[in-house]
Amino acid sequence: MAALVAVVLLATSAGGSNGSYTIRAIFDDAGNLVSGENVKIDGVTVGTVGSVTPTPQAKAAVVLKIQNPGFQDFRADSSCTIEPEALLGEKFVNCLPTQPRAEGTPLPPPLRKIPSGQEGAGEVLMPVTNTSSPVDVDLLNDINRLPVRERFTIIINELGAGLAGRGSDLNVVIKRADPALREFDKVLAILAGENKLLAKLSLDSDRALAPFAAVRERVADYIVQQNTVATASARHDSEIAQSFADFPAFLRQFGPAMERVGKFADETTPTFTDLKAAAPGINGIFTNLVPFAKSSTKFFVSLGKTAQVSGPAIAATKPLLERVQTLGSAANPFAGNFSELLTSLRNTGGLERLLDLIFLGGGSLNGYDSLGHFVRAEIVAKNCVGYKVVPQGGCSANFVKGAEGSASAASAASAGSAGNSTSLVMDRTLAVLNGATPAQAIAKYPGSVPTLSDSAGALASTGSEGAATSTTQPVGGASAGTTYYTPSAESSGASEMLLNYLLGN
Repeated sequence: MAALVAVVLLATSAGGSNGSYTIRAIFDDAGNLVSGENVKIDGVTVGTVGSVTPTPQAKAAVVLKIQNPGFQDFRADSSCTIEPEALLGEKFVNCLPTQPRAEGTPLPPPLRKIPSGQEGAGEVLMPVTNTSSPVDVDLLNDINRLPVRERFTIIINELGAGLAGRGSDLNVVIKRADPALREFDKVLAILAGENKLLAKLSLDSDRALAPFAAVRERVADYIVQQNTVATASARHDSEIAQSFADFPAFLRQFGPAMERVGKFADETTPTFTDLKAAAPGINGIFTNLVPFAKSSTKFFVSLGKTAQVSGPAIAATKPLLERVQTLGSAANPFAGNFSELLTSLRNTGGLERLLDLIFLGGGSLNGYDSLGHFVRAEIVAKNCVGYKVVPQGGCSANFVKGAEGSASAASAASAGSAGNSTSLVMDRTLAVLNGATPAQAIAKYPGSVPTLSDSAGALASTGSEGAATSTTQPVGGASAGTTYYTPSAESSGASEMLLNYLLGN
């Protein structure tokens, strides 16, 4: 065993004045490790070596000052190893704050602090079981410089002198001589505790590997193809490296995109829920679509035959449609004006006013008595349109039915005066209605019109002659069934007779 070389440099305090995390690690051997060397975790420097001092148990106490705040939490399963920095003899301490474990597994407790009254009080203690110091390569090279016989002698002498009377220590050293053997013991202990599970895993692996054994040629070909893919990928290492360099930027954009996709999924969830409820109906539609398509074949065949027959007829209507189009273009102004007229009638109530005119006009022209309605005025569409006081032959426009025969003499006597004068008035009236002025109407129809007294005298004489034979008849004839008319002696004039008729007397 190599001699222990200790270089003592006193540390300032257990915790340090700069807030560092101080660990007191116990090593079997700390040869060539000096103060100021680096403390690393996975190649990253997290602190420095503070001091290296011997212990009463012939060990080396190495104070490690961890300045990186992210690694100031060493657990009970932590470990540290003294390793060579270079072939020149420089050393560094390589540490692991805790062992890897499955996600969700609880962490071991932290390293305990040294209580007050003991050496290194306040520092975190890492026991010797958690440390290792392998034999340096340069020491092995020094031995190899001598002949084999001398090398073997040196080993026997050194081992005999160093291990004399230290069997228990040798046992402990052998167990901790190689970290790999120590970890292998842990692995064996774990496997021993899981022997049933391993046995089941062995059986399950046989079942799982049996299909692979059946297609072992394909598996071998897969491995060969993987080698081909790896070779092709190696030729494009720069592109692959660029892809990995662009991957963080892709992830930064991929995160918001996934958030938007998540929001879209949340918003479309009700739609797909309703679609799920409607799925049976949709399935029924698609199920019935095939029979419907088959049944509609006859319809389309018939439609095709109809189209063959009606196609020429429809094509023949093209000239007619062109003429209709021309007619529509020509009728467009009239249709627009007519539309405006109807719109104006609707908006201003013109139709209602026309109906009011008809209704009120009919009410003002027609009379009403105890027997019902009767007509005050009517349009006579005959050759005889002029009003005659005395009944005329061949003209039925009179008031007393049957007076034509009894008054024939009076009619003949007065035909030259009263009839002509009445026709003269009507002719002049019609001329004015046709647009002529009164002067133009008089000039066109010359003559004199009798006065009211002359007409009354003629009517009186005629009435006295026919008084013995005439009887009272209903107005409008014996079959009219309306108001009876009996002229009085005081009002025998034509104007009074007409007024009584209009008033319904």
